[in-house]
Amino acid sequence: MNEVSEPTIGTAADLLTRHWWVLALRGLAGVIFGVLTFLWPGMTLFVLVVLFGAYALVNGIFSFMLAAKAPKGYPNFGSLILAGIFGVLAGLITFFWPGITAFSLLIVIAAWAIVNGIMEIYYAIKLRKEIKGEWLLALAGILSVIFGVLLLLNPFVGALVLVLWIGSFAVVFGILLMILAFKMKRLGAMESVLRPA
Repeated sequence: MNEVSEPTIGTAADLLTRHWWVLALRGLAGVIFGVLTFLWPGMTLFVLVVLFGAYALVNGIFSFMLAAKAPKGYPNFGSLILAGIFGVLAGLITFFWPGITAFSLLIVIAAWAIVNGIMEIYYAIKLRKEIKGEWLLALAGILSVIFGVLLLLNPFVGALVLVLWIGSFAVVFGILLMILAFKMKRLGAMESVLRPA
C-alpha cells in the first residue's frame, strides 16, 4: 500500500496540499507570537492582550482564506467558516475591550484554544484516510485543548507564568503547523509529478 493515497478534488487533503502556505503562515504567526512573549516576559497585560488579539485575528483570517479557496460543495466549508468567525471574534474582543481583566483574558484565550483544538482534531480525523502525517494536526489540536483546559483549571495563575504558558503553547503549536504545511507541500509536489498529463 502506498504511503500516501492521492486525494480527490474537494477533500481536506486536496485543499491543504494546494494551499499549504496558509498552514505555514498560521504556524509562523504562532512562532512569532510565542517568541515575542519570551523576549518580553515582563510585558504588561495590555501588550499581551494586543499580541493575543492579533494572533487570534490572523488565525481567523487564514481560516476564511481556506474557506474562500475551497471548491464549490466542499463538505467542510462550514467548519472553516466557524473557525474563522471564532478566531476573528476572539481577536476583536481583545482589541475592542482593551481594559479586559486578566481573568477575562484568560477565559477568552482558553475558549479560543479549546475550540481551535477541536477544529484541528476534526481535520486530522478527516485527513486520516487520505494521508500519513495527519497526527501532527491531531497533536496540535490535542495540545490546544489541553492548554485551554489548563488555563480554565488555573484561572489565577501569576502573570509571568501565564505569559510563559501562552508563549510555549504558541511556539509548539506553530512549529507543528509548519511541519505539517511542508509535508502537505511535498505531497502536492508528488501528486503533480504522478498525475498523468
